[in-house]
Amino acid sequence: MAGSSLLMLIDDIATVLDDVAVMTKVAAKKTAGVLGDDLALNAQQVAGVQADRELPVVWAVAVGSLRNKAILVPLALAISAFAPVLITPLLMIGGAFLCFEGVEKLAHKYLHAAEENAEHDDRLAALTNPAVDMVAYEKDKIKGAITTDFILSAEIIAITLGTVASQPFMSQLVVLTGISLIMTVGVYGLVAGIVKLDDVGLYLTRKPGAGSQQLGRLLVNAAPPLMRFLAVAGTIAMFLVGGGILTHGLPFAHHAIEAAAHSVAGVAGIGGLLAAIVPAVLDGLFGIVAGALVLAVVMLIGKLRGSPAAH
Repeated sequence: MAGSSLLMLIDDIATVLDDVAVMTKVAAKKTAGVLGDDLALNAQQVAGVQADRELPVVWAVAVGSLRNKAILVPLALAISAFAPVLITPLLMIGGAFLCFEGVEKLAHKYLHAAEENAEHDDRLAALTNPAVDMVAYEKDKIKGAITTDFILSAEIIAITLGTVASQPFMSQLVVLTGISLIMTVGVYGLVAGIVKLDDVGLYLTRKPGAGSQQLGRLLVNAAPPLMRFLAVAGTIAMFLVGGGILTHGLPFAHHAIEAAAHSVAGVAGIGGLLAAIVPAVLDGLFGIVAGALVLAVVMLIGKLRGSPAAH
């Protein structure tokens, strides 16, 4: 009897762990949009820091990110336990924010060109002016990056919570904690690799072997395109993920997209492919429209607050 009970317990534990692994995989897939944006944004945040201080700065931001998630995970569990009705509205807000952020990124060079140029000039001045306190400058960069991480981490936790909302408390705890650790280690590990990519390439170009020098030049030349690719891929993923959250929360949109996927599924030869692509494309388009509407509202509120009539 004791042996039988032990085997049943082991089987139950294995089943729970299998369920947790599946839910973690689903949550990771749904947070892909935030991950791409997180990578590009945090790599940019480190820009302007002296080369020998890049890794310490990335480490400091990673520690700050863990502190952010140590606040957000208990908060998410409390919401799930005591106010589960808030989960869907929070998910919708998170999806809308993802879409807004994507559109704002697309429009950034038109809306904030002066601010972007000023930030670039400040960064150059900080690096070239010996009178600038680099310790204070570095602390400001870390503080800004941790603040940005808090927003992105909140999106990740909200999306993950929506995935496991119907599961037992322990499953929620394990999945939320697991996603938090995976995302933190993954994002900041990759950020560390990206920001040092050009340094590794430069080191290899100085090696005597022709192969090492060629690889070094390849790495140096690959760093800028990689950053641009991450930014583009992250923006696209934000629309896909954010739009998907919104359409799943709006029955009319969800049913319309399902009907569209069903209608193309019968196309000879490529029906299966179209049935997989069409919902993603429609989610993305819905995300772009939703993000543009939110941006328009934000800009309108900003103008009203800045106008004399608003005072």
